[in-house]
Amino acid sequence: MGDITAKTARIAVYGAGAMGTVLGALLTQGGLSVDLITRNERHVNGLKNKGATIVCDAENREFTVPVCALLPSEMQEEYDVVFLMTKQRQNTEILEFLKPHLHADGVVCTTQNGLPEESVARVVGASRTYGAVTSYGASFLGEGKVALTSKTDGMSMELGGYQNDGAKTQLLAEILSYAGKSVGLDGFVKTTDCLLSARWSKLAINSAFSGLSVLTGLTFGEIAKRKKSRLLALKILKECVAVAKASGIKLAPMQGHDIEKLLCGDGFFKRRFAYFVLPIAMKKHKKLRSGMLRDVENGRKCEIDYINGAVVAQGKAVGVLTPTCEKVVEIVHGIENGLYETSYENVDFFEV
Repeated sequence: MGDITAKTARIAVYGAGAMGTVLGALLTQGGLSVDLITRNERHVNGLKNKGATIVCDAENREFTVPVCALLPSEMQEEYDVVFLMTKQRQNTEILEFLKPHLHADGVVCTTQNGLPEESVARVVGASRTYGAVTSYGASFLGEGKVALTSKTDGMSMELGGYQNDGAKTQLLAEILSYAGKSVGLDGFVKTTDCLLSARWSKLAINSAFSGLSVLTGLTFGEIAKRKKSRLLALKILKECVAVAKASGIKLAPMQGHDIEKLLCGDGFFKRRFAYFVLPIAMKKHKKLRSGMLRDVENGRKCEIDYINGAVVAQGKAVGVLTPTCEKVVEIVHGIENGLYETSYENVDFFEV
C-alpha cells in the first residue's frame, strides 16, 4: 500500500445499512472520500438524492451528510480499504464478489459482530484481514435515513490485524480517526495487538443483550432494567467470560471497564453489585434494539448462530457448559420458525 494515507486511499463501506451508513457518513463528514455500497436500491437512491441523514435518538437531533452511494453493480474501483459491514451469513459469497474490487495490496476490515475474521481470511487471506470492534448501535430507517441509537460520546472502535503483522493497522486507525473528528471524539479509535480479546468483550455484550432483545422485544436499557432479563443478561455474561478464560482469552476492557470484575464476580455481594451496576453500564446504549430483532420482525433469519451460537460452539470446544446461551439460540430459532412469538414472557423458559 506504500505511501497511501487516509486522504489518498480508496475506501469503501460495503453493507451500508444502519451501522455502515453511520460510519460512511461520519468518515465523509470528517473529510474523506468514501463509497457507501449496499444492495438496497431505495436506500442508495435516498443517499444519492438527499444524502445520509443520521437521526441521533439519544440526543434529540439529526444531521445530513452528502455522500457517494453505489449499488454493487455500479462498483468500478479497486479499493485500498473495504470496511465489511454486512451480515455474516453470506460472507463467502460477498467476499468472492469483492475480491476483484480489492487492490492487490488492499485489505478488508470486518466490523461484523461475533468472530467473523476466520471466514474473511478464508477468502482474502489472513494477511489482508483486519477486524474492528464497534461500540455503537444504529437502526435502519430507509431511503437514506438511519437512527444512531447510542450517544455520540459513547461511540468507539477498536481494531487490529488477524493472524498477521498488523502492517495496515495504523492506516486503518488514521482513516477511522476522521469519523471520530466529525463528532469531536479524539479517542474514537483504538488499536490492539490482541483482537480476540476485544472481539470476546463485544461478543459477551452482544450475547447478553442482542439475543435477549430478540426474545423479549426490549431495548438494551429495558433488558438491564427489568429483574428477570437483567439476571439472565448477567448469567450469559458469566458464561461468556468462562468460555473465554478456558480459551486463554482475557476480555478487553469495554469503555474503560473490566467486564469480568464489574459484572461477573462470585459471592453474594459481588452478584448484588453487578445487579445494581448493569443498568448504569448500559446507560449510553439504553435505546439500542438488536439488529437481529429487526431481522426477525421483517421475516429474515438472524445471526444468533454467530453470536450466542459462537459462545456455545467454543464452549463445547473447551469443555465449558453454556446452558443459558444454548437456550437463547433454541428460542430465537423457535421465533424465526413461528413456534414462539417475541415476548417478555419468554424469560420464563429460563431458571434465574
